[in-house]
Amino acid sequence: MKAGLFTGVIFSTPLIFSSLRTRIIFSLKNRGAYVPFHHQYLLAQVIKGILIFGSDKNYRDYNQFNFSGLKGQTKISRKGLHFFSSKVTLVFACQDKPFMDYFIAKLFEQREVMVGNLHLVPESVGAEEPVTIKDEAKFLCISPIVLIPPSFNDESGKKFIAPDGDEFSDLLYESTLSRMEATKKYTPEQLTSFYKFQIVPDAEYIQRIQALHKKFARIYPLFDNDVKLSSRIYFSVYTLCCKGSAAICL
Repeated sequence: MKAGLFTGVIFSTPLIFSSLRTRIIFSLKNRGAYVPFHHQYLLAQVIKGILIFGSDKNYRDYNQFNFSGLKGQTKISRKGLHFFSSKVTLVFACQDKPFMDYFIAKLFEQREVMVGNLHLVPESVGAEEPVTIKDEAKFLCISPIVLIPPSFNDESGKKFIAPDGDEFSDLLYESTLSRMEATKKYTPEQLTSFYKFQIVPDAEYIQRIQALHKKFARIYPLFDNDVKLSSRIYFSVYTLCCKGSAAICL
């Protein structure tokens, strides 16, 4: 089983994860502190703050990146995830190396970062090894899939879309190409030449989750300029299938 973040597709032979993935390691000052179970929005707020108050205005609205939840030794309570390890890690992924270098530099200018009740001190970074696959591979997403971006006073972002249906696959494909186009690194001819890829959910995994009365799709809070938005997110095990030469752009 490989861990991956699905955000885009580019040419490559063989299939290879071509974006930069960095593991950021923090020291935890207050063991036993907690964050909500689904705390990515808190991380998004921290990242946004670093970019807004950074020195480079060109990156203040930059969003072509992805990241995992916080990882460490945890215990569960009604409040959320309590961290008891001395180290906490975060995987940050981006295809733009100048931005990655800039963000890491600005993060390490912070003497301490607060995420929920956690007091985190940036300690070190390490590059993740690239993942190479051929026609298909199974992945456990470490960051949620969002098919429909939320907007103010609009409930469409909360719509449930079955992962085993064509609509799910089509929306994921369209959003991926939109992100690729937004990078301005590909010509229209290149974009139209990419082979179609498909994300197939693991039916046994979903059945097992449902049998345990757990959820693989949830309504998730997001914040934009202090305005709370909501969107449905999907966590699951998926198989990535590619036709021809293609690669996920994390």
